[in-house]
Amino acid sequence: MMAADHPGHGRPGKPTVKGSSSAAAGWIVGLVTVVVVGGCIGIGVLNGDSGDTTVPAPAADERADTVPILAQAATSQGICYGWRLESYYGSVVSVGSNLGDGVAVADNPACPRWVEVAAEVRYTSESSESSDSATVDVTGSTDIDRADLYAVENGLQRFGLDDDAFVDDPGWAVCRAAVALPLLVAEAGLAEPAAAPTAAPGAPAAPLPDAGSDFWRDRWGWLLAAAGLLLVTALLFTVGFVQRSRQRTRTPAGRTRGKA
Repeated sequence: MMAADHPGHGRPGKPTVKGSSSAAAGWIVGLVTVVVVGGCIGIGVLNGDSGDTTVPAPAADERADTVPILAQAATSQGICYGWRLESYYGSVVSVGSNLGDGVAVADNPACPRWVEVAAEVRYTSESSESSDSATVDVTGSTDIDRADLYAVENGLQRFGLDDDAFVDDPGWAVCRAAVALPLLVAEAGLAEPAAAPTAAPGAPAAPLPDAGSDFWRDRWGWLLAAAGLLLVTALLFTVGFVQRSRQRTRTPAGRTRGKA
């Protein structure tokens, strides 16, 4: 009986319970940390390359507005006009001409004489050290001198259709370049100026969208991971503070019982 009342043997089970509770809390916090941080980092990694290298095609209304303009110019000047947009990795994104959306003019029996603007756009992933780039060429049938085609190609820059424009909005830029071909061809002396359109002109082409900053678009996954780390840190601090407070509360009571 006296041994049972000794302070050192009064409640042998209490330290074990506290150790088990602390260990369980530690395992829970560790599991939450792994799940939250791992999930956030995984999202960031997947987001870093998701969709970054996809070259957008011209919108349906852009293609629909371009075809009749080219058709009228082709009828007036006797030259077929078209566009071709490709990605750097070899896939054709969009092709069209005065013959219709999806119909190319190159080597087309219906177009013995033709001029086409061809753009190749390369988008690189966030992890790549290379920058986005574009290559724009104006090609034509064999009866058209390469020097004249080169003059037409250089003339595109007067309309703001440089490589940067094709990188910012390739779909809009390639359609805009195709529409500019009849005027530049006439300036090069390859044909008479195209007849003025008889129909009322459509709405003016929309300006290039603001490229903005890629920081938030390309790094939202990493920012989410950072927020997850902050959340886990706050959770760890809270759990530690609560456990410390409980230990301070229980320690005086345990000492009082031992002295008794």
